[in-house]
Amino acid sequence: MSALPEQVTKEVGQLLLPPQELHSCVGALQLLGLERYLSQAPEQGGLTLLPQAMQQLAPGHDTTGLSQALGLDTEASEADLQREIWLALLATPLQQSFPSFAELAAAVRMRVNIVRAARKTALAFQTSVAERPAGLWTYARETGFTVQPGCSLIDALERATQPERSGQLYDFSCYRATEYVILLAIAQEAQLHHPALYARLQLQSERRAVMSGRFHDVFLRELGSTEAPLPPAYYVPGDRVWFRNPDPASSDVSGYEGSWVFYLGQGLFCNFWKRDQPFTLSSKCVEIYHWRDAVYLDAEGEPRIDEARVAEHVQRTLGAPQATEAVLNTMLRLRDPARQYLGGGCIDRTRESPRWVCPGSSDIQLPDA
Repeated sequence: MSALPEQVTKEVGQLLLPPQELHSCVGALQLLGLERYLSQAPEQGGLTLLPQAMQQLAPGHDTTGLSQALGLDTEASEADLQREIWLALLATPLQQSFPSFAELAAAVRMRVNIVRAARKTALAFQTSVAERPAGLWTYARETGFTVQPGCSLIDALERATQPERSGQLYDFSCYRATEYVILLAIAQEAQLHHPALYARLQLQSERRAVMSGRFHDVFLRELGSTEAPLPPAYYVPGDRVWFRNPDPASSDVSGYEGSWVFYLGQGLFCNFWKRDQPFTLSSKCVEIYHWRDAVYLDAEGEPRIDEARVAEHVQRTLGAPQATEAVLNTMLRLRDPARQYLGGGCIDRTRESPRWVCPGSSDIQLPDA
């Protein structure tokens, strides 16, 4: 995989905690056998990777090879998944402040929840259709899909996204699926460690769906910015990631403006349509690139994408190293700003993850609960 140099933040970041809470964090890292990689700044409450550990595990803040460097198996071992999450967080290029160790530990647990749920999530892909499991969900134009009173929010979310729970695939967008996976992870954490928040989440989900821009504002925090973008290969397991389609023609096709996924760790991104075939950074970029080669008009004259043609192009490109390198040299660039197509690639400038959830420090403000 090749990548063009980008103008990204050059800071060496830290995880910042109240200094008196630093020992609790160090103790958790010791239990995972990670203390040998750790650099501490006790007077600031700061933690980061030792310079030699950064060079070994995440050179240039590239975390996609971290598991391979340590021989971790994050799918078979939850402890290994926790190790990758912690080490990727410690490789942060920006300062990340947490009000307590409890909140940082909750953030790690929610990332574990996201990865586990994203691996199980599978959808049917119909951009013009939306459905949820009958008996658990109801729909109204004014409120969106809401959970039936008396039905568990966690159960409803799992049955909508995980075919093993429901026995079938449901039609909705990858964007909405990422919202459900995140809400599920927050609800699972709240049920165990902040029951009052879980009760409010349940009530909100029965009254009105929190979606799209409002979902982002209520439930998510964003690391990086347009002015200070993250390094293109910096990902933490559990990150919600946007890959933009930089082709103006094919991006006009409904559902192909880009792709919302989760980073699973081990250099892999989830695939909601073929969950047993997760993407690498390279294969995701190549897939999005070839959307432009598969546009057609349906019987009503609406533009569509022929997924079979996309698959043929992808297979051909990935089988030819020079062709793959040419595509990646185009796609492994930071994306252009919204509504602009100036020659940028598909890599987003930010990553998204859940807000704080612990009693006394949660910053989730629900609009109707």
